[in-house]
Amino acid sequence: MSTKCKEYSLTQGIMFTIMFIIVNVAFTTNALTLIPADGTKVESWFQSVIKPFSARKGTLEPSLVEAENAAEVIRVSKDGSGKFKTITDALNSVDEGNSNRVIVAIAPGVYKEKIKIERFKPYITLYGTHPKNMPVITFDGTAKDYGTVDSATLIVESDYFVGANLIIENSAPRPDGKRVGAQAVALRISGDSAAFYNCKFKGFQDTICDDKGDHLFKDCYIEGTVDFIFGEARSIYLNSEIKVIPGDPLAYIVAHARKNDDGVGGYSFVHCKVTGTGRNAFLARAWMEAARTVYSYCTLTDAVHPEGFSDNRKPQMQKTVYFGEYKNSGPGASRSGRAKFAKQLTDKEAELFISLEYIDAAKWLLPPPKV
Repeated sequence: MSTKCKEYSLTQGIMFTIMFIIVNVAFTTNALTLIPADGTKVESWFQSVIKPFSARKGTLEPSLVEAENAAEVIRVSKDGSGKFKTITDALNSVDEGNSNRVIVAIAPGVYKEKIKIERFKPYITLYGTHPKNMPVITFDGTAKDYGTVDSATLIVESDYFVGANLIIENSAPRPDGKRVGAQAVALRISGDSAAFYNCKFKGFQDTICDDKGDHLFKDCYIEGTVDFIFGEARSIYLNSEIKVIPGDPLAYIVAHARKNDDGVGGYSFVHCKVTGTGRNAFLARAWMEAARTVYSYCTLTDAVHPEGFSDNRKPQMQKTVYFGEYKNSGPGASRSGRAKFAKQLTDKEAELFISLEYIDAAKWLLPPPKV
């Protein structure tokens, strides 16, 4: 064999080896980020993949690394033992354009406040210091008074927000179908790269405006009646309870707002439990033309309407929405009577929705802080 042939052969071998390594690393990464089918293994899996900041500096976005390196804690307590008595005052003390993580550690109590974290205050964490006695953030704003999306008790427009061990509620009365503008939001999250851990969201119509950006809701409780999770964000709801409050003739859990197939938004519910009674709750309705919602490994009780998904009385939407199910269980998961436009996903189709890669988690997702 000539020298040139030997060099060519060696080059080919090196290139093949590099490609082999790249392909296998990519495969391994994907495999690691797939949420396990066994719900009992989710917590240990999550801890093994989403490791503490000290072990993740090489994979996170540089600005986030800088922010986490300079984290500070501000304490809030209604009894005056903290630096501030209100969450609002604590947040007002944060400089605009802050580049470091600010953890607002909140003692137990009821905080009647309407809170807005503007987009120029990133890296904010609201942290309840007692997971078994979580602080309650409550307000009674309605669409009539503020407009729907601005009626929220907590509005987050900044990036890299974290909420942990919180109860966030809108205490406005339940809509009765007669009062105009009675819908009332508990949370609006409009910033990118946000995570919520062990939080409870309470309301009726429009409880969570999951507006835009990549988000994770883990170990949470969300209740409502109509469209109580709505917006255009790309989010994973993991190991959470979705409670349908009974009493309405029909209930709708999700109203997703993706407008076309090019949009990245979509809600993925994984290992969640849909609870309630009445067999009248639709898992999602066709709010916008390309609405996207998928339920995987979920336990669906008899709160769920047999059809599962609604075309919102717009048959043309059946061809444009993306509603899917994958290996769900419970009486509400029965395929008998299911809407024909709802997809039963294959293993390959489901991979996108049961992977943390769906929300680009490797770049930004960290476990809840320890304060």
